[in-house]
Amino acid sequence: MHITRLEPLILHVSAKTNWFFVRVTTDSGLQGVGEASLNGWEPLQEAFLRHIAADFEGRPVADIAKLTRVFAHAPHGLVGASVLSAIEQALSDVMAQSAGVPIYSWLGDYAQPLIPVYANINRATVERSPAGCAASARRALAQGFRGVKIAPFDSVCSEDFAADWPGQRRRIDAGIARVVAMREAIGPDADLMVDCHWRFDEATALAVLRELEPVRLFWFECPVSENIACWNALARLRGAANAQGVLLAGAEMQTGEAGFAPLLTRGLFDVVMPDVKFAGGYGEMLRIAALAHRHGVACSPHNPTGPICNFASMHLMSASTNFSVLEFQLGESDLYFDVVGGKGPRLIEGRFAAPPDLPGLGLVLDDAVLAAHPYQPVPPGMDPRLG
Repeated sequence: MHITRLEPLILHVSAKTNWFFVRVTTDSGLQGVGEASLNGWEPLQEAFLRHIAADFEGRPVADIAKLTRVFAHAPHGLVGASVLSAIEQALSDVMAQSAGVPIYSWLGDYAQPLIPVYANINRATVERSPAGCAASARRALAQGFRGVKIAPFDSVCSEDFAADWPGQRRRIDAGIARVVAMREAIGPDADLMVDCHWRFDEATALAVLRELEPVRLFWFECPVSENIACWNALARLRGAANAQGVLLAGAEMQTGEAGFAPLLTRGLFDVVMPDVKFAGGYGEMLRIAALAHRHGVACSPHNPTGPICNFASMHLMSASTNFSVLEFQLGESDLYFDVVGGKGPRLIEGRFAAPPDLPGLGLVLDDAVLAAHPYQPVPPGMDPRLG
């Protein structure tokens, strides 16, 4: 079985969001899909995919590792890594379909029947007042989720601290007020996570962490940059968080087992968050989770985007006990379900049921929905406007 076509598919979801998918077609007629969503970078992703397509077409599907890791040392950055991760997902989908088994069975022998999950409500929370955030959190719990996460520090940017500290401090205070209101809304027992999107320097992150101590966070995520110059700061932040009974989480943009290894060796996080869209696909995710387990660190898949990434992450969690809890992007758009024919995860007492016992991923993309919502430019990356 050989690859005959690599196809980029972009779905415009909202003023803030596009989802980027890759579909692989084979000479057997089987098709597989993967997700590479990297908000705002779709034109570069599409150009990269078209640039490498000739290196894949005509090659055996079974050569997944050789095909997707051959570019590991190329200077393509996260744009290329996301596309290669999606290709790996799509090829794995084809291989599992060919074997007549779900991806989780193709990956491993263990099937976790119920998957711990929390709701990321950030994109669904359009009304950004404390009351709006509280209402969004209550809705998530009413749907059966037992934990919620938000990125509350809209328009905060450490590079602007010196030039406009009073304005930045007001934005930080607004973020803290959102989190406090959410805790009051959901009560003391539900898990509450805060994602900082690397918006702080160390001193400000420590100050915010102290101000949030009464809220009793479950984890404090991505407070400062994760480049090597900030590793000592991350170690100190982990110590400060742990002293409050809070976990430090991060590393969602890292790629490959090799990218996670130094962070784990240095003990910088309590929870690492590899993303199947960036890390290298299914195989690399399993290797990262196993490495984290050996270091006594939890591994929680980063999953705030589209339905293909969500099902891929569910298959991973069903295939291995080395993953802890899954992120789920809740309520941004009905397109989440429309683009895959209405299929979605089934929530049972705060956990997702394992993916259905269907060959491969168990999802296909609806071309009519894709055509009705074509690519439109959105703010790139972690633009401060995105919250």
